[in-house]
Amino acid sequence: MSVRLFDTLTRKQRDFVPLRTGAVSMYVCGATVQGLPHIGHVRSSLNYDVLRRWLTRSGLDVAFVRNVTDIDDKILRKAAEAGRPWWEWAATHERAFAAAYSALGCLPASLEPRATGHVTQMVTYIERLMAGGHAYAAGGDVYFSVRSFPGYGALSGQKVDDVAQGEGELPGKRDPLDFTLWKAAKRGEPAWPTPWGEGRPGWHLECSAMATAYLGPEFDLHGGGLDLVFPHHENERAQSQAAGDPFARYWLHNAWVTMGGEKMSKSLGNTLSIDALLQRVRGVELRYYLVGPHYRSAIEYSDAALAEAVAAYGRIESFVHRVGERVG
Repeated sequence: MSVRLFDTLTRKQRDFVPLRTGAVSMYVCGATVQGLPHIGHVRSSLNYDVLRRWLTRSGLDVAFVRNVTDIDDKILRKAAEAGRPWWEWAATHERAFAAAYSALGCLPASLEPRATGHVTQMVTYIERLMAGGHAYAAGGDVYFSVRSFPGYGALSGQKVDDVAQGEGELPGKRDPLDFTLWKAAKRGEPAWPTPWGEGRPGWHLECSAMATAYLGPEFDLHGGGLDLVFPHHENERAQSQAAGDPFARYWLHNAWVTMGGEKMSKSLGNTLSIDALLQRVRGVELRYYLVGPHYRSAIEYSDAALAEAVAAYGRIESFVHRVGERVG
């Protein structure tokens, strides 16, 4: 087997050499289940499904872990706006994502751990970071000290002093660069007990805890969308290595699906749901449309481009059927 992968950290193609002979450990950031899946969401899942299938076809035993973020500010806000329990809102949309993956032909993950099921591992991670001087508690919140980790910014290519976490000003932060590991409880929100008081996990912490819980302190591949390079993956890498874990050996990122030159996102209102598209085309045709371009190239969605992909898939399908009839 010979596979070359573009590694975001080194910014070059590298020969893929698994950590353990004959096996591959692979972690992909899955959905934050705040709403229904759109094609921007599932492109990532499809790209890594293709890679997983190729590695498996090459004779490798692939452990494929894709997480579910089932506790998050957006989930809590949208559930409250809808007048529904946060856990029911999350579970409903988790099932919608599972249905979309299935409709588009994605193999089931080896495991899909949920953030809410791994608070114990997150607390342990924080304790390791605090013991090493990389994290501190303030008023029930816990923050990662960015300047304590010399390699910060290497993944995204940013200089430390240019970083903006997008968290706004928080009263307990010693440095605006720092990011939240644990959020103190707020009235009416779900919370878990910790040594620093009740609260809930920050977004970045959960993936470090779940990836290492199932794949070990060092694993082969970490994948996700290009929008996750910063701050999510930069922060994952920093907190994991600061805690003493080598973490991912290769970082892979797929490009976006865009409309009118803008990344698809619910906040922009430019999304196309999977359910809506599957009323127009078959799952296999939508899959062909989304996996056809190079995974690091953006897909500018248009009805015409989708129709062209459907027609192209139809020609391939017709050819295979004719061959089957002749040799059968």
